[in-house]
Amino acid sequence: MSTLRFNALKETLNRKNVEVNEPVRRSDIFGKNVFNKTSMRQHLTKQAYNSVIDAMENGTKISREVADHISTGMKEWSIQNGATHYTHWFQPLTGATAEKHDAFFELEMDGTVIEKFGGGQLVQQEPDASSFPNGGIRNTFEARGYTAWDPTSPAFIMGTTLCIPTVFVAYTGEALDYKTPLLRSLQTIDQAATAVCKYFDKNVTKTMATLGWEQEYFLIDSALADSRPDIQLAGRTLLGHSSAKGQQLDDHYFGAIPSRVLNYMRDMETECMLVGIPVKTRHNEVAPNQFELAPPIFEEANLAVDHNSLLMDVMRKVALRHNFKVLFHEKPFAGVNGSGKHNNWSLATDTGVNLLSPGSTPMKNLQFLTFFINTIKAVHDHEELIRATIASASNDHRLGANEAPPAIISVFIGSQLTKVLDELEKVTDGKLSPEEKTDLKLNVVGKIPEVILDNTDRNRTSPFAFTGNKFELRAVGSTANCANPMTVLNAIVAQQLIEFKEEVDALIKDKKLKKDEAIFNVLREYIKKSKKIRFEGDGYGEAWEKEAKKRGLSNNKTTPGALKAKVSKKTIKLFEDLNIMSKVETELRYEIEVEEYALRIQIEGRILGDIARNHVIPTAVKYQNRLIENVVGLKEIYGKEFKKVAKEQMILIEEISEHMEKINKGITEMTEARKKANNAKNAEETAALYCDSVKPYFDEIRYHCDKLELLVDDELWPLTKYRELLFTR
Repeated sequence: MSTLRFNALKETLNRKNVEVNEPVRRSDIFGKNVFNKTSMRQHLTKQAYNSVIDAMENGTKISREVADHISTGMKEWSIQNGATHYTHWFQPLTGATAEKHDAFFELEMDGTVIEKFGGGQLVQQEPDASSFPNGGIRNTFEARGYTAWDPTSPAFIMGTTLCIPTVFVAYTGEALDYKTPLLRSLQTIDQAATAVCKYFDKNVTKTMATLGWEQEYFLIDSALADSRPDIQLAGRTLLGHSSAKGQQLDDHYFGAIPSRVLNYMRDMETECMLVGIPVKTRHNEVAPNQFELAPPIFEEANLAVDHNSLLMDVMRKVALRHNFKVLFHEKPFAGVNGSGKHNNWSLATDTGVNLLSPGSTPMKNLQFLTFFINTIKAVHDHEELIRATIASASNDHRLGANEAPPAIISVFIGSQLTKVLDELEKVTDGKLSPEEKTDLKLNVVGKIPEVILDNTDRNRTSPFAFTGNKFELRAVGSTANCANPMTVLNAIVAQQLIEFKEEVDALIKDKKLKKDEAIFNVLREYIKKSKKIRFEGDGYGEAWEKEAKKRGLSNNKTTPGALKAKVSKKTIKLFEDLNIMSKVETELRYEIEVEEYALRIQIEGRILGDIARNHVIPTAVKYQNRLIENVVGLKEIYGKEFKKVAKEQMILIEEISEHMEKINKGITEMTEARKKANNAKNAEETAALYCDSVKPYFDEIRYHCDKLELLVDDELWPLTKYRELLFTR
């Protein structure tokens, strides 16, 4: 056994649980480090407090004078809670969070020192933007970019730093982050959904898109992680033979949480409570060493996205204290389940109504059907864009496997709701007879709550499933920023609702139909037009691929192919019409994502080549030399008869040589393919070449490396094995 692997295993076995004193009541500490409404009431003037609330609820601007009052109160509160620095906390297009810390410390001209934090520092900062992804819209020497305070997401303290959630834009005004388009989409869906709500309730003045995320992840010992170059640099294992025992027995799923992991979870949850992340559910997932946590409630989507991004930061930091490494990669281990981040999306009004939950009256259920059917129609019309928004190099490993939905986007609503839509499809075009109205209200619409309560199941093979009072986008990868799919979902539903209202109003005005009749007639047409996106069966089967092709649904299995939908004329028009993103902003994101795809495959290829040639082959040679020495010794003893005695050793020697030859050949050819990809004329072509010409070598090289792992003496093998990574507590 290599020294590194031996020491890693020894260190892991000697681990002691980090004891955690869990508070008696989480409610006592929830939001303690958040500048929330309670903290603001204590530290702000009434005018400043009302200005922040008005900005949060109505999007009104805060004057610079009031910002000075707010910054003073925020500074005093944060210093009282141990903060010494502040930062504008933002989410650039790297997929990670970003921050630059400045001390409250200020040196005056006369040499005196004060703690300073003014309105200007709160509202705006100018971080260096030159090294953040910008999609080629700026030169390296054009470094200026701005972060601007987002008052709808409260400031919080992490360690000794006051973190202020912000947007991030280029000097020329283009959004260079995930938050800015999300905020624009939230405003758009608010306006579109509220206008439709007026058909049913004139008191509705605001509609919020809500999000409830579920975060899956792996935990492995940090010493074992450090012994694997692929985990260190790529976040996943690029080779490694499957353990004899994996997840076949399903004994890990919802099993007893190991004590060391439980202590980590308790510590992590305490940190989450302090910064206002409402985590509640925790459990073992299907794969060994895989876990999940989720909040108890849906939050306004912008805040939920911030909380999920912050959660991943918290999880990593707390893991260090417990000698763990968190793996968010969608497929860190071959042969066992990967990790997703289910995005549960719905719409809620300021009157306390969930628009995707049926009510107690036919009118409320008609409202439910309106938003339910419009959402399905939006997904039908933009299924390729939804596929694009969940595309990444890491998620390609997961989609279509046994733990994740396929790359074909479809909508699952359950057999009973399918019957409801089938009934609505039969609605007569034009004015309804009294009998039709009665049948619809009592026998179809009126019974929806009972139908949903008793008959709506979950379908894990569906990328977009209705689960009782929300739609669950199950195909989002565990590393993803939730803002990306939420922005798209808000946009397509908003556009659909705008079209719906125009059509209903036209029927009321031109054909003199009553409101309910006009709504039923439009919904009836939408049910017909979107029928092909609905699928209730097994999404994993080959039969569904054939059926989906007949229906005209896309099946973009790789990221480079899927991403093209992001820059189609249809998509660019969608975002421009809704003022969510300009053409430049849409195209720069596409450029960034195809470039990132190529870079990730490039990095993984280099890592794999390095491990195979510098770790695997030398170890195989060393073991082969032992076998040769053994054969030579047997020849000295048995003479000409040695071939009979050394038969198995000779076979092993030949097998090892064959695998080494295939590995070397594969690496050489992969390197040449990589060179060609690097010389492509643009980022799109580079990504395609890495996908089609470079990545296929990964499986071939891995296959022969994994075969050598089974042949070579365990004492010599340098890399920590799957059985050690997945089953060491």
